[in-house]
Amino acid sequence: MESLQAGTDVLFILIGAVMVLAMHAGFAFLEVGTVRAKNQVNALAKIMTDFAVSTIAYFFIGYSLAYGIDFFSGAQVLQDRNGYELVKFFFLLTFAAAIPAIISGGIAERARFYPQLLASFLIVGVLYPFFEGLVWNGNLGLQDFIESILGAKFHDFAGSVVVHAVGGWIALAAVLLLGPRQGRYRKDGSMTAHPPSSIPFLSLGAWTLTVGWFGFNVMSAQTVEAVSGLVAVNSLMAMVGGILAALIAGKNDPGFLHNGPLAGLVAVCAGSDVMHPMGALVTGAVAGALFVYAFTLTQNRWRIDDVLGVWPLHGLCGLWGGIAAGVFGLEVLGGAGGVSLLAQVAGTLAGVIIALLGGFLIYGLLKWAFGLRLTQEEEYLGADLSIHRITAQPDYNRGEV
Repeated sequence: MESLQAGTDVLFILIGAVMVLAMHAGFAFLEVGTVRAKNQVNALAKIMTDFAVSTIAYFFIGYSLAYGIDFFSGAQVLQDRNGYELVKFFFLLTFAAAIPAIISGGIAERARFYPQLLASFLIVGVLYPFFEGLVWNGNLGLQDFIESILGAKFHDFAGSVVVHAVGGWIALAAVLLLGPRQGRYRKDGSMTAHPPSSIPFLSLGAWTLTVGWFGFNVMSAQTVEAVSGLVAVNSLMAMVGGILAALIAGKNDPGFLHNGPLAGLVAVCAGSDVMHPMGALVTGAVAGALFVYAFTLTQNRWRIDDVLGVWPLHGLCGLWGGIAAGVFGLEVLGGAGGVSLLAQVAGTLAGVIIALLGGFLIYGLLKWAFGLRLTQEEEYLGADLSIHRITAQPDYNRGEV
């Protein structure tokens, strides 16, 4: 019976890992559909190679840093409990690798390839697991300290802050250090619009992420015994709230519309196991509207060239999600309780500060040592030709079709 339970848990979390792995295709096509045609190959190449580099960094350094577990034992030891610790690593790796995938969208179209791979290694090997371990493994006593002062631990069930806010705020540092794309903002105050190159690809990316997200959230229970239908329905309601709010706030713009479900899902991750579905709906709706307004503000007024809007989507909606868990998780609002608004604010701010400072440190050092940007000529040609020596449709570009 014990072996059956272990095997069931392995299969459960393995399915979750595969679903979240598929989300990386969603990240890729969301970026492919948003960037200009001359940068589509680079978007696909970045997401795939970032995942490979993330795996190496997390296997040899990051997972051990976060949880104190390594895989340098013999295969017989690793097979304990049907190899549960191995598939748990696989599952949590897909979360960790989401950080470079998030950043990729913000720095698209002008970032050098290999410096970004090195940044991904440092982020997934050191920066991300440092905060992950503080929250999800109780490292350095941070959670006990928050509980002793504010009455409850910081609650982040599936990573609104640990994954999304951290990724979004690291991305903000990278975007600011990198600077805007050539010609995006003119000296006379005007700006050049770069509309999405392919709404179908953008939609494919959004749908792939949305479907995989139910593995991201539901399988965060990590065992069959702990699985909750509440998490699934809350994820659904937040997704729908994000869609409708983005549709209205974005005035039917398909780019905003397809990011709406992602905004809602980012925000509900933290409290998806403690909110009432009505609270999840409101959480998602606020996130959908927040993304539209924050994206417009950053691009047009603040002139921050965050290509996919990853700081508004992941950074701000993740921040909102961390706080929302402390609001809609309260029993008085129909939640399951066990959360504290002040604890949620404290944990969320800790994540933002660590991510922003760590992002500036890593990307600042890489900018100083190697440089982050393509040359002006390389950027004009596009990252596809400059880095990969091929475009997304080479035959078409040569006039052969």
